[in-house]
Amino acid sequence: MTVTPTPSRPTVRLDVYGPVGRSAWMDIDWRAHQRWERIGGRWMNVIDIGPAEPEGTVVFIHGLSGCWQNWLENLPHFARRHRCIAMDLPGFGASEMPREKISISGYAAAVDELLRKLGVSRASVVGNSMGGFIGLEIAIRFGTWADRLVLVSAAGLTIEHQRDDPVIRFGREASWLVKAFTGWLASRSDALARRPRTRQAVMRVVAAHPERLPAPLVAEQLRGSGGPGFVDALDALTSYPIKDRLGEIRAPTLVVWGTEDRLVPVRDAWRFGELIPNAEVVVYEDTGHMAQLERPQAFNALVERFLAGAPADEPL
Repeated sequence: MTVTPTPSRPTVRLDVYGPVGRSAWMDIDWRAHQRWERIGGRWMNVIDIGPAEPEGTVVFIHGLSGCWQNWLENLPHFARRHRCIAMDLPGFGASEMPREKISISGYAAAVDELLRKLGVSRASVVGNSMGGFIGLEIAIRFGTWADRLVLVSAAGLTIEHQRDDPVIRFGREASWLVKAFTGWLASRSDALARRPRTRQAVMRVVAAHPERLPAPLVAEQLRGSGGPGFVDALDALTSYPIKDRLGEIRAPTLVVWGTEDRLVPVRDAWRFGELIPNAEVVVYEDTGHMAQLERPQAFNALVERFLAGAPADEPL
């Protein structure tokens, strides 16, 4: 769906798609910033990077079937000034499945437990897709420490009406097949990512132009994708209404979307803007579900300004 620009609902046209030049994440030894934390009695894979005296903490939460690598184009930028924490949610990436059944509230509690264990009392939260849904729950339940909230193509509205029990039942019965397929993708991520047509095939649902994204970046997305928590997380996404509680959010909120999002319709961006007090909405044209990877320069600059308290509509 493409939104027609109006004074109240403007969209932003950008000339640059994807990273420019060699990405900073490629020159970082991420093992030096990796840590394993015991959260809810299970191991969670965590990236903790940033200066010794940061200008605040920023928490990055990935979406369904995602991983901490979804933020590769963003972490180096924000880690220059902020302590940045990204994790593989329980059941995804390298993190173990949780002891309890996966739920949005459970994920929010897990992030809260992680931050408290890391000594973080206040943070800005940036979430993509399901990660945005979790960010909403955090801002509602743990508003005393969620300073600012950034929603990138967040789930939570339209998906409430998209529950399909037969699909979820099939997913549970075929979970071994899902695990095998994602394992196959991960083991061949480098070879698959080198081919533009293959990048188009495996990433088209989340990116407007995956063939224009760098092969190493796509390879990292494939390597960390999937996970045994997929079906339970999908079930959790469609069975936890949040719309009527959005008015409780007190944290300043930035909503970022792409007009070509194939997973969550762009109309949800405007709806979030209407339902969340003190919310700003920025919609990028010709952009899909992962603006943080598709438009990293503009996204990083926008969020940096927002974290500093500047209006989102300042010139890019």
